[in-house]
Amino acid sequence: MTGIAAADAKTAGAAGPGAAKSNARQEEDLLLEHQLCFALTVAARSVVGAYKPVLEKLNLTHPQYLVMLCLWEDSPRTVRNISEALAQEPATISPLLRRLEAAELITRRRADGNERALAVELTSKGAALRQQALQVPGTMMERLGLTREQVTELHASMMGLIAATSQ
Repeated sequence: MTGIAAADAKTAGAAGPGAAKSNARQEEDLLLEHQLCFALTVAARSVVGAYKPVLEKLNLTHPQYLVMLCLWEDSPRTVRNISEALAQEPATISPLLRRLEAAELITRRRADGNERALAVELTSKGAALRQQALQVPGTMMERLGLTREQVTELHASMMGLIAATSQ
């Protein structure tokens, strides 16, 4: 225990056992291993890393996979619509779209009725890739040792955190 922590513990002890417990809990709350932000950062990096070999078979990076998921749900979509769905800035999405277009998975063109908007649409090759991608969720559940129910619970928890931090 550091000198400051020891002094704080003595002061808390003088205030009574309830204060000592409260102070000890506060001290413990500051441990790296108890930090939610740390656990989320490492988990996110680890899970995205686990996707890498699975997505390599599709010749996609994880960010490209997310864009393709958006387009498999609904195509065509505007760049703004994709960026909103992925909670990313349009400037972050644009380089991904260029690479997907170079791979002949999507096309980009001006949106009908709005010259300023860019419409993104799947090519037949991009649409066909969806069939191979159907294997990704099951493969990832197996790799991570999770059941569908556990994935659903984790997803609900993460979406709750996203909602709480978006207010």
